[in-house]
Amino acid sequence: MIIEDSRIQGFKGSSEIIKKYKELKIWQKSYELCLEIYRITAKFPNQERYGITSQIRKSVVSIPSNIAGGYGRKTTMGYILIRCISFGSVYEFETQRLFAGDLD
Repeated sequence: MIIEDSRIQGFKGSSEIIKKYKELKIWQKSYELCLEIYRITAKFPNQERYGITSQIRKSVVSIPSNIAGGYGRKTTMGYILIRCISFGSVYEFETQRLFAGDLD
């Protein structure tokens, strides 16, 4: 199935047309999460710059990036696949957040 340039917000019965990925609530929330995580990880110890700090930032920035990339796909399946990949990044981030928390 080919998707036109405008997409419908992802819930049944919606007539709201989404013209840009930046209008997706899931993208907006994940982008805000990225900003907050970058602020928090800036306070992590310098010796973790290339360790957990880098891993957390990579996983969290993958979430809105994949959502935006998925939005640009020309098929419904491509869009759905990339959103599923985004959820994988959410679980990566959650694991890293737990690890960082356990290390204080």
